Amino acid sequence: MSVSTAASDQSVCTPLAVLGRDVTVPLVTGGEVTYAALDYAASAPALQRVWDDVAAYAPYYGSVHRGAGYLSQLSTDLFENARRTVADFLDCRAGDQVIFTRSTTDSLNLLARAIPADCQVFVFETEHHASLLPWQDARVTYLNAPRTPQQAVETLERALADRDPYGPALVCVTGASNVTGELWPVRELAAAAHAHGARIVLDAAQLAPHHPVSVADLDVDWVAFSGHKLYAPFGSGVLAGRADWLRAAEPYLAGGGASRKVTRREDGGVAVEWHETAARHEAGSPNVIGAYAIASACKALTEAGWDTLVAREQHLVRTVREGLAEVPEVRILSLFGDDAPRVGVLSFVVEGWNSSHFAAALSAEYGIGVRDGLFCAHPLVRTLLGSDPQTQGECGAPEAAPGEKSLNAIRVSFGAGTPDEHVQRFVDAVKELVAEGAKWQYRTEEGRCVPAV
Repeated sequence: MSVSTAASDQSVCTPLAVLGRDVTVPLVTGGEVTYAALDYAASAPALQRVWDDVAAYAPYYGSVHRGAGYLSQLSTDLFENARRTVADFLDCRAGDQVIFTRSTTDSLNLLARAIPADCQVFVFETEHHASLLPWQDARVTYLNAPRTPQQAVETLERALADRDPYGPALVCVTGASNVTGELWPVRELAAAAHAHGARIVLDAAQLAPHHPVSVADLDVDWVAFSGHKLYAPFGSGVLAGRADWLRAAEPYLAGGGASRKVTRREDGGVAVEWHETAARHEAGSPNVIGAYAIASACKALTEAGWDTLVAREQHLVRTVREGLAEVPEVRILSLFGDDAPRVGVLSFVVEGWNSSHFAAALSAEYGIGVRDGLFCAHPLVRTLLGSDPQTQGECGAPEAAPGEKSLNAIRVSFGAGTPDEHVQRFVDAVKELVAEGAKWQYRTEEGRCVPAV
C-alpha cells in the first residue's frame, strides 16, 4: 500500500468544509483565537456536507423496516441505500455483507462473537485496544511489534506456519497506526494469511478517513471502521465482509429485527428463526441517522477525489515533520522509520517535558487541541517509548529529566478539513514552548493537567 505523491500544486487545495471551523476559544493569556482541532485520530469534525444531508432528512425520520407509512418507507430506503453506498465505498465483493454497528470496537467485538469456537486468532501487540482485546475468549497469539513492514509479514508467516493447519484461523491487523500514522502492508499480510488457510480482518478506523480502502484489491475478508473518524457523527460504525461466519453465528444481539420468525414451542418456550442477512446482527431500532451520515461522508470523500485529498494531507504531514525536525528536543515516534508512508497522525515526545503539561499548554495558550497519553494502544506506546507508564509525575514538573525515558506521548492528527494555518500554528507553538517554556502555571486535577486558574 502506498501513499500518492501528486504534484506540489495539489498541496494548496482548499480543505473540505467541516463544522467548528470558525469556533473561537479563550486563551489563559487573554483574548480568543480560532480553535485548531488537531485530534482527528480521536474524532474528526463532521463534514458540513454530512450535517446538511442529515438536517435535510431529519423531518422525514421514521421507524426503519417496521412501518407501512410513507416516512417509515422513506427511512427504510435511506437506510438500505446507505448500506449500498458503504459497499461501493469499500469496493466490496458480491456476496459481502455490510453491517451497521456503533463503532470499530463494536464491529470487532461482533466479529469476535461470530468466529468458530476452535478459531485461532493472531494479532500484533501494536494494535489499538479495539482490535487487540476482543479476542480474549479465543485461542489468541499476540505477535511482537515488527520494526519493518517486511518483518511484520515474516513474523505473521512464522506464527501461521506453527498453527493447527486444519482449524480455522483469523488475523487482525490495522491499516494505519493510530499512534504513528504508519501504513501497514495489508495486501501482503492478507496474502500471507490466505496462503496458510487463515482469514484476515482489517481495522480501518485510521485508514478509511485518509486513504481509499478496497476490500477486493487488498483481499481482506472483513473491514471495520467508525463513522466518527470518517467525518460522520451519531455513534455509528461498519463491519463489512464475508457472510458465512456471520450467518452461522448466533446474533450479536437477540431481539426484534434480527428474528425472521418466532413461534411458541409445545414445552412453553419459543423457537426462533434468525435472518441470514445483515439484519441478523442489527437487532433493535437501527441508528438510521448514523448510517445515513456515514454514507454521506463516503460520497463526499469520493467526490472530492482521493488523489487530491491524499496529496494535500501529505503536504500537511511534511509541514509537521519538517517543522518538528528543527527542534532537537522533539522525538517523533515510529516503528518503520522516517521514510515509511503514513497518514496524518504523528506522536512525539519532548525532552524534559511532561506530555500532559505540553498538551495542556498548547490548548490553554495557543488554542490547539491535541491528544496526550497512551492512545488506547498501551503495548505499542510502551514499546516505542521503552518505558513503564505505571507512574506519572505532576504536570507542573518535567515528566522526565533530560536523558530519561518519557512515560507517555503527545499526538497530533489532522485530515481533509484541516487548514494549513492550523498546522503551521502548531509547529510554531511547539518551537516557542520548547524555547521559552509555558507562560502559565498548571496543576494536576483528577489525573489531567489543567491551568492553575
